[in-house]
Amino acid sequence: MENETIYILAIESSCDDTSVAVLKNDIMLSNVVASQKIHEEYGGVVPELASRAHQQNIVPVTYQALAKANIDKKQLSAIAFTRGPGLLGSLLVGTSFAKSLSLALEIPLIEVNHMQAHILAHFIKDENMNAPEFPFLALTISGGHTQIVKVKDYFDMEILGQTLDDAVGEAFDKSAKILGLPYPGGPLIDQYAAMGNPHAFEFPKPNVKDLNFSFSGLKTSILYFIQKETSQNPDFITENLADICASIQFTIVHILMGKLKKVVKKTGIKNIAIGGGVSANSGIRKALKDAEKEMGWNTYVPNFEFCTDNAGMIGIVGYFKYKSGQFAKQDTSAKARYNLTS
Repeated sequence: MENETIYILAIESSCDDTSVAVLKNDIMLSNVVASQKIHEEYGGVVPELASRAHQQNIVPVTYQALAKANIDKKQLSAIAFTRGPGLLGSLLVGTSFAKSLSLALEIPLIEVNHMQAHILAHFIKDENMNAPEFPFLALTISGGHTQIVKVKDYFDMEILGQTLDDAVGEAFDKSAKILGLPYPGGPLIDQYAAMGNPHAFEFPKPNVKDLNFSFSGLKTSILYFIQKETSQNPDFITENLADICASIQFTIVHILMGKLKKVVKKTGIKNIAIGGGVSANSGIRKALKDAEKEMGWNTYVPNFEFCTDNAGMIGIVGYFKYKSGQFAKQDTSAKARYNLTS
């Protein structure tokens, strides 16, 4: 198997993006993503609508991924899919399709933990990315998760800290909603923040023990702040939008970096990698690069296409699992809650 050419078709359907990728060993040949615009009307992801859209998208997206990779399905070595965590209805679509394809082609099935995939996305071979050396610390930040993970090997991971309530992505999106920005609002906060003063307004930073996080209190303080200011000046948000966004982003980045500095001091590990949708945030990326210069860290930031949910990251986990013979059975079920270390 060491010299074998392995073709993995990977499926990601944990939330509202249907994605299929094809990998040749650790090289990505295609990575097709179909996003669902319908959720913008509701200000957030509607699970039932998401699962229906996955059903509509998964066959054409798979066809496109194979065509872009210039691979015939008969050449595939295995089918990898996201088992969890995520929206159960969405996961069921990807899981069922992966099982059917595996049976039809008579090739192995590989289940993948979505959060593990965000971490191992760094190992996709790409000229613009360098893979971190073991051991390294991974900061996984997304709409549903915020974790600091010690990564000793591909499948040897330990959660050192995580959010006790809301995830950092939710803090960004809910703050944007308070400001009246359309969904998804997190990227918009990042855009406006680039034009504002990060020290214009001060928000309280939660005092959470150890390496854990909490963002619910920050969201509440932002809500009360906006309510108070707009009661005195109805045009407060319009007149100060860039400064508000810059101040919110500065606070969140300060919280994340504070925990990272603490865990580096505790473990002595200076290899730091980020993953998850929020790792596309320019403020977080800049803070990491600054720490690389100031503190001697080795920081690893993925390409933008590997930050948000995509099947490429599922495929690289599938590749490593294929090499180690970690295959799933046909009775493997989707899991809305799926612990990283389980």
